[in-house]
Amino acid sequence: MSDVINGLEAFKTLFNQLGPEYTDGLDQVYAPGVSFRDPFVEIQGLDALETYFTGAYSNVIACQFDYGQPLINGDRVALPWVMHLQHRKLRSGQELIVDGMSHLHLHKHLVIYHRDYFDAGQLLYENVPLLGSAVRWLRRHAA
Repeated sequence: MSDVINGLEAFKTLFNQLGPEYTDGLDQVYAPGVSFRDPFVEIQGLDALETYFTGAYSNVIACQFDYGQPLINGDRVALPWVMHLQHRKLRSGQELIVDGMSHLHLHKHLVIYHRDYFDAGQLLYENVPLLGSAVRWLRRHAA
C-alpha cells in the first residue's frame, strides 16, 4: 500500500508543477507502457504521453489542482480534483474552473493506467467564442 500512496503523492505533486516550461518528471510517475485516456485522446506509452502534455501545456499560463480525498482499493485509485486553469486561447486567459476525476492503476509506485473524467464542454467548448455561446444555449434549453 505504501507504494500506491507514494505514487499517488508523486502524481499529485507532478500535476501541480507541469507547465509550458516544465514537463519533466513524467518518467518518475508513469510506467513506460502507460495507457492514458481523457475526453480528447487515447494514448499508449510514455513518449506519446510526454508529446501530448507538451502540446497541451504549450499555451497554459497557470494550472493548479485542488485534490479531494482519494478512494483507494488495492492498487487502484479514484482521485477527485478541481482544476484552476489559465490558458492563452480560452476565455482571454481568464481562470477556468473544471471539476474532474482521475482513475489510476498503479504498479508498485508507477501509474500504468490513467483515465481522466471531466466535462469537455466545461473546459473547452463553452470557452471558444462562437461555439461557447451555442453550447451554453443548448445546456439552458436541454434542462
